[in-house]
Formats: sequence, structure tokens, C-alpha cells
Amino acid sequence: MSHLFSPLAIKSIVFKNRIAIPPMCQYSAINGYATDYHLVHYGSRALGGAGLIIQEATAVSPEGRITPGDLGIWDDAHIQKLKEVVQFVESYGTVPGIQLAHAGRKAGCAVPWAGGKQLKPEEGGWQTVAPSAIAFGEGENPPLALDGEGIKKVVTDFGKAAERSFRAGFKVLEIHAAHGYLLHQFLSPLANKRTDDYGGNFENRIRLLIEVVKAVKSAWPADLPLFVRLSATDYIEGGWDADQTVRLVVLLKELGVDLIDTSSGGMVPYAKIPFGPGYQVGFAQKIRKETGILTGAVGMITEARQAEEILANNQADIILFGRQSLRDPNLPLHFAKELGDDIAWPNQYLRAKV
Repeated sequence: MSHLFSPLAIKSIVFKNRIAIPPMCQYSAINGYATDYHLVHYGSRALGGAGLIIQEATAVSPEGRITPGDLGIWDDAHIQKLKEVVQFVESYGTVPGIQLAHAGRKAGCAVPWAGGKQLKPEEGGWQTVAPSAIAFGEGENPPLALDGEGIKKVVTDFGKAAERSFRAGFKVLEIHAAHGYLLHQFLSPLANKRTDDYGGNFENRIRLLIEVVKAVKSAWPADLPLFVRLSATDYIEGGWDADQTVRLVVLLKELGVDLIDTSSGGMVPYAKIPFGPGYQVGFAQKIRKETGILTGAVGMITEARQAEEILANNQADIILFGRQSLRDPNLPLHFAKELGDDIAWPNQYLRAKV
């Protein structure tokens, strides 16, 4: 069997293959509630054979949404529809995961197909928050710098969201600390200009994420996997970088984090990101080699043999296929045939297997 279709065990969970669908916002929720769209979207990728599906960034508070169309889990009422999605995904042998997120200063924007710009209050936007009162983009209203109570609320919101995630039936939880959203904003000197215990040196800038991990762990079962998504670098001198990421991951591993979903960028709009096939794989490899933690590789990985090579070279432990899975919901079924692996197909699809 290929590396890509070999199983992976993390704590009590066994993934049937190393193919994961990463969290990709669909901007199709209503007041945070999932709809039949989400059932069909995630359900189709489970039918397609993915080992793991991580649900899109799901806001821990209303103000933490990137757009008004984001999924939420700040209310017990959000759980019921998410349960339906989870149960369907699991029924086809795919592990259901969820990413918990807070957008910070990048919140309150229009959905991408409506321009993606930050909304004014009269357009349905809201006051954003961040470590410091520095706007993300030119012309945007500056966020409010979180005070002590605001920081405590963020930590509490993540903890409560983790408890709801378990009640909804998710088996993997990922904390979103990447792509320029709130927890990443605290990590990066480019967005964090605080002079208190949450700003300045490395230990202070990582403090909020550490507190969030601890709050999540207090509500998330110890036998279920816990991931963290990190941007390994801001691609800007004086910003967050790969060496700081390694230092942080050492601490996260000690706290019981199981895997780093390794991405990059997103902190500032003017960063020059060297996009290209597998452009983030080196970061996953560095983190894995220098800390011993499991890593996920993501970003312009589109081919079966490309993914197989990454795994064979011990650069990562899972491969997350984003845009390619949007193009082809049955990607794992097609990849298995290409690599010569005979995997189970849904009974309803068997007539198309040969």
C-alpha cells in the first residue's frame, strides 16, 4: 500500500488514509448556523474517501467571524445541525474535525463574491478587536485593542466552543492560530505592539495561544486529537518566523498538542509569498524534524505522486488538499487508482469503480 493510503493513529482515532480536507470557509451559514449546504459539501467529500475532514473556520463568538456568512459555535443552538453533518461524515468512515477560530482585526468583511472588503456598521459590519489598534488594510477602521477582560473572554469563548464541539460529535479539534487572525496577531510583532504581559518578548506574545490551548484541553477529551494551525512565517523581516514557530511548537507539544497544520502568511497584505507547488512543505518538514511532532503539509499540493513523495521523505504525516478537493470531491478515489491501491468505495458508487 502507498504511504498516502496507509492508516494513521493519533491517540484513540485511526485515520484510514493520510488525505485530509483542510478548513476552507464556505461563507454559507446563517447567523452562524450550518445549513443543508454544509451537509452536502462535507458529505460529498466523505463519500469521496477522505480520511479526515476539518470543518471550516468556525467562530467562537459573533465578533470573531470573518464574514456574516461564517459558521459559528458560540451558542448551544448551533450544535444540532453540526451533529447531522458529523454523523453523515462518520457514516462513510471519515473522521470529522472542526477548526475553532477568531478573526480579530480581519473580521466583519463581506463574503468574497461580494468584494471581501471590511463592512461598515451600516452595511452589517461590527467593531473588530485585536492585540493593538492597528488596522489590517488601508482604509479600514482600526480595531479595539483588547483589554484584560476582553482577553479573558477570548480564552473562555474557545473553551466553551471546544466543549460544544465535543457535544456535536467532532473527533478532531484544530485551533486556528494562522493566516493573520486573532491568535496569530498576538504572535506577530507586526500586529502586536502591546507593552503588557501579552506583548513584547516571545514569551508574552505566545501567552494568549498558550492560555487558549489550556482552556480547550480542559474541555476536550484527552484521548481525542488536538491540532494547531500555524503560519510558520509572515514573510516580513521583523515578523513571526520559522525559528519562533519551532520554539512555540516545542511548548505546544509539551501541552499535549498532537499535530501542527503547517501554513504561512496572512499577517499583512503586502507580504510577498513565494507561491508554487508545495511551497509550504519545507516548513512542515522543519517543524517535524526539530520538534518530533506530527505535521500536516498544505498548499498547492495537487497530485497523488507529489503527496506520496512528501510522505515517503518524512516531510509530513498527513497531506491536506484544499482547492484540489473543491475541484474534485472524489479525489481520494481517483488517487488510489493512480497509486494502485484498492480501497473501499461507497456501495452506491461501485458501478463506477472499474
